[in-house]
Amino acid sequence: MEGSCFHRERFPFYLVLSLLLQGRGSTFTIDCSGFEQHGVDPSALSVVFDRKAFRPATNLSVPTRVNISFTMSAIQDVDEQLQLLSSFLWLEMVWDNPFISWNPKKCKGITKISVATKNLWLPDIFIVEFMDVDKTPQGLIAYVSNDGRIRYKKPMKVTSICSLDIFYFPFDRQNCTLTFRSFLYTVDNMLLGMEKEVWEIADTSRDIVQTHGEWELLSINKASPRILVGGNLYDQIMFYVAIRRRPSLYIINLLVPSGFLVAIDAVSFYLPAESGNRAPFKITLLLGYNVFLLMMDDLLPTSGTPLISVYFALCLSLMVLSLLETVFITYLLHLATTQPPPMPRWLHSLLLHCTCPRKCCPTAPHKGNEALGLPTTQLPGVKEPEVSAGQMPGPGEAEVAGGSGWTRAQREQEAQKQHRMELWVQFSHMMDTLLFRLYLLFMASSILTIIGLWNT
Repeated sequence: MEGSCFHRERFPFYLVLSLLLQGRGSTFTIDCSGFEQHGVDPSALSVVFDRKAFRPATNLSVPTRVNISFTMSAIQDVDEQLQLLSSFLWLEMVWDNPFISWNPKKCKGITKISVATKNLWLPDIFIVEFMDVDKTPQGLIAYVSNDGRIRYKKPMKVTSICSLDIFYFPFDRQNCTLTFRSFLYTVDNMLLGMEKEVWEIADTSRDIVQTHGEWELLSINKASPRILVGGNLYDQIMFYVAIRRRPSLYIINLLVPSGFLVAIDAVSFYLPAESGNRAPFKITLLLGYNVFLLMMDDLLPTSGTPLISVYFALCLSLMVLSLLETVFITYLLHLATTQPPPMPRWLHSLLLHCTCPRKCCPTAPHKGNEALGLPTTQLPGVKEPEVSAGQMPGPGEAEVAGGSGWTRAQREQEAQKQHRMELWVQFSHMMDTLLFRLYLLFMASSILTIIGLWNT
């Protein structure tokens, strides 16, 4: 009973060993004498097909070298919210099978045949960043050469995780990683190599990707660090894929309309505030800008805070500020024309400093005092003319003098009122000028920033 159990446990090992020992020496050569007339004879490759479950190696201590390369044919989508990159790859794997060999001279020059992959051993190469089910089509074939070299190509739709930085959207560049590694075989059983140079992979992929799509391929670099997982050492190849978004679509649909609306809002400062037409015009522009943001919301990333969102927020804030300034100036002008309040001293000093920056014009003190709206009788250092006792006016003269004094007081009061009104009007014009210059500074800095990001 124990002997039978022992034989059952050792039977798979003997089966594997017998399959590996079959075909040593000359039995590796395949008889292909009838390939030209009758096609490939399945019985000639039956020994190879029977070994498809085992790694093709005559010496199990020698690792199988698998050379890989790929061509990125398209970048389908970049999901900023899920941090995913969707791309199409043509993966190519090349390895040697020592159990396949034939003499082309005896086979009328046949050096390569195609074999269904279901009959061959395939390396279990996978992409570490892969985040979807492998949808590689079934029934693919591999090309087998007369010296036992197998070349297998398969198309792959790769949805890989990628750390995306969208701050500079739509002028952003992304660096994603594609790591190729074996799932089961350690470095003792499988080593990875390059079938093509990395610059060849980059040039071929760039020529294909640049013909269509939103993204363009910048470069592909590689590294080959080995990784230790659970005490087992695995060989791997990491490809660093750098891509850049084409910003033309977003410049035309987002930045140009927004810049036009801000420019029109800046031009509206030439409308006189006292006419009452500026505020409704700015309200219409503000509503139009909000509608524009709602319509263009689908083009913006749904996660993070890109620089373009900050730009839109600044444009909206500037338009709201200009509307509030227009409302305030309209109220101020209305108040100045009806009953102008006295201007605070600090505000009047600021106004003088802005309108006459040479420290309130020390070279023309009388003009500066006249600008204050004060009559000459109230200026510092000027006294009222004194009347001597011998020059007292008579009754008729007193009546005329009293009438002229009342008229002069009324005239001075009207002059002060008029000057207050002029001061408040001048203050409103100064606010308009400052805000208009802020608009110009903002638009100039925005244009320079866009040009700088686009060129870099």
